[in-house]
Amino acid sequence: MANYRKLGRASNQRKAMLRALTTSLLEHGKIFTTEARAKEVRKQVEKLIALAVREKDNYEMVVVNAKVAKKDADGKRVKEVKDGKKVTVYEEVEKSIQKDKPSRLQARRQILAATYVPTVRPAEAAGRKKNTKKLDLAKKLFEEIAPKYENRHGGYTRIVKVGLRKGDAAMEVLLELV
Repeated sequence: MANYRKLGRASNQRKAMLRALTTSLLEHGKIFTTEARAKEVRKQVEKLIALAVREKDNYEMVVVNAKVAKKDADGKRVKEVKDGKKVTVYEEVEKSIQKDKPSRLQARRQILAATYVPTVRPAEAAGRKKNTKKLDLAKKLFEEIAPKYENRHGGYTRIVKVGLRKGDAAMEVLLELV
């Protein structure tokens, strides 16, 4: 007997579908799907959230010196002429960055392996590729989702039955983060 549902798919298709559903659930907070799929996605999401809760504070703040291009009032780079060529002027700036400790870095890599990288499009540029951004789901898990479930031991998702789907009478459910 298998430890998971086959969902009527080949293994590569099943893994891709579950990965996409996991990504959607973490990105949007809720998804509509069939009951069998929801139960499989729930397993993956619960593990990822538990991992994020465990590793959310496992980092250190480090001060680094960085070279940043000097900019004028319009936001354009300042250039000066050296040896007959225009060269961008840089200035040294101290920045404080967050550096993951090894266990948190491993958790981040596990999260990225279990999800896709979703693309977010701004509302004013709907339908265009310009100004699209990649959403960092690992960062969202560590900074937004994990603090919400800090004092909770499991049970991060909820399945609510919606009813039968019209086409094939499959039980449709709402899977959401509690």
